[in-house]
Amino acid sequence: MKALHYLRLIWHIGRQMGWHYVLFRAGYWVQAKTGILKLRFPRKATNRSFAGLQDWRQSASGFFFTPGRPEVDRKMGLKQLRWRVQKMGVGRFKYFDTWYSVSDWHTNPLTGYCYPKNEHWSEVNDFSAKAGDIKYVWEKSRFTFLYDLIRYDFHFSEDQSTRVFELIADWIDRNPVNCGPNWKCSQEIALRVLNWIFALHYYKFSPTLNQLLFDKILCSIYDQTCHVTANLSFSRIVVRNNHVLTEALGLYVVGLMFPQFSDSPKWRVLGKCLFETEITSQIATDGTYIQFSMNYHRVVIQLLTWGIRLAELNHDPMSIAVYDRAKASLNFLRTCQNTMYGRLPNYGHNDGALFFPLSERSFGDFRPQMAALANVLGVDLDYQEGNWREESQWLISSLSKSSFKMRPKCISSFPIGGYHMLRDTGTMTFLRCGKYESRPFQADNNHLDIWVNGRNILRDSGTWLYNSDEESTRYFSGTRGHNTIMIGDFDQMQKQHRFIWTHWITNAKSKSGSSGSEYWIEAEFEGFRHVGKGIVHKRRVVKKAGQLHWVIEDNVQNVPKGMPIRQLWHPDEAFENDFKITATDEHGVAIPVIVESGWYSKTYGAREECKVLVFETLGNYVRTVIEGH
Repeated sequence: MKALHYLRLIWHIGRQMGWHYVLFRAGYWVQAKTGILKLRFPRKATNRSFAGLQDWRQSASGFFFTPGRPEVDRKMGLKQLRWRVQKMGVGRFKYFDTWYSVSDWHTNPLTGYCYPKNEHWSEVNDFSAKAGDIKYVWEKSRFTFLYDLIRYDFHFSEDQSTRVFELIADWIDRNPVNCGPNWKCSQEIALRVLNWIFALHYYKFSPTLNQLLFDKILCSIYDQTCHVTANLSFSRIVVRNNHVLTEALGLYVVGLMFPQFSDSPKWRVLGKCLFETEITSQIATDGTYIQFSMNYHRVVIQLLTWGIRLAELNHDPMSIAVYDRAKASLNFLRTCQNTMYGRLPNYGHNDGALFFPLSERSFGDFRPQMAALANVLGVDLDYQEGNWREESQWLISSLSKSSFKMRPKCISSFPIGGYHMLRDTGTMTFLRCGKYESRPFQADNNHLDIWVNGRNILRDSGTWLYNSDEESTRYFSGTRGHNTIMIGDFDQMQKQHRFIWTHWITNAKSKSGSSGSEYWIEAEFEGFRHVGKGIVHKRRVVKKAGQLHWVIEDNVQNVPKGMPIRQLWHPDEAFENDFKITATDEHGVAIPVIVESGWYSKTYGAREECKVLVFETLGNYVRTVIEGH
């Protein structure tokens, strides 16, 4: 029976992902099991001098800023920045939203598990139940904490270069080439290299940086970039999302910044070509992103800022299509953004990624990253003055007046991605109903988010962890963690191994508009194919203009006899104090609310118990009214 199950799973994956994907995965698995990957990725470190330190210091780099002297407004009142740097001074590092004391680079602070540092990366199990979520090991090795040290030095006129270079050298010493968990993911490698390059450039003239240390760092950057190049096909064929974009940018930036490497001309051309190709492939013309995730879309925004800006500074501009997709992305995200706090719906996978933190804004505020790209593109996002401007100053230097104004509309539709947004007198009504032509991550069609005066009153449950127990994984990525309809206890698609779904939703359509004093969204999709044939969920959302009043009508066709439909709502903590929600069936009979226990994850690795409001009926229709007191 188990063999039959796996054959069926492979059949579904082949039909949905393509047989090239299946064959590549099978071949890669064989290479790992037979030791071929060990031969392709040898444990041999480069040991040579690629360039003289003085020659490198005198060379024109074409980087974001003049080393040590960025055109950034200096501020002395950054108490939180000082506090974070003091924390790092006593060996504490921030992992997503929590601080831990971890002295090495291989220990998971949640489980205490320490990965073997001399084990070849191809033998590292990144989904071990005993080890826990490997992202908790990768987080420190990303070196995003360098930006706090650099910003602290700039704003307080101090010098953390000794600590910075000690940490980089220690990582190199304790992470042998192609060994341990920190060589497992090529995206993590590329991101680490980008962060090291930023630090190297800022401390370019630091007396701490001597020829021996410079050689050591450049050799490691070279070895890590060779790894990324050799494993690029895996990201292009198997992963194909922000991973390959990060790796392509890493190749391009290393090629630009270090022409001393013999492979740099090849890396520069390959990286840029791949970056341009994947940007135009992964971002639709309406600005929506292949991963259906707001936070992953922000990652792409940051990569676009780096890629476009460095290409311009080095007289090697990106293609027009990249600029078009970048502007479309900004338009989509700005449309979905809460103006008051810069937040967006916590929609799609949110793994806590914030690649290049160059301001004091909180993780949930997208304004620093969006403003930086907007400044590169000459776009005005209608943000008021604020401390999110610092990131733009680090990456763009002299900020010119934007020539193109981008303003959210009252009614916005993004048909390729299936997103709709109604904006009316301090409220935002967000719905997504889309089909999948690439790998889905969550079963959340017809999810509805509602915001009132910057407050997310009906919200997405978030992500929590990628490597957790099966029940939690299904809750956060499945239908139950969203404001939509379930049939019994079934998700809209069938959950398989970790990130794999079968029975993809391929038939979906939606539209939005206004009529008289009402705004409306109409959406429908065919799903639950593992439950029965021809099941269609139709949802109509009506928002009364100028009022805190919504009507949601759900109609589910061809539900198997005897199976209930369950309309789910995830309110914020104070929802019942300020709002009322009621529901009736097709006969106008009131449906009593069932209060269940659920989970809410605002940031990666953190969750709290919350209420889930459920309206359940054996009929096929639910009419729900939400109104303010």
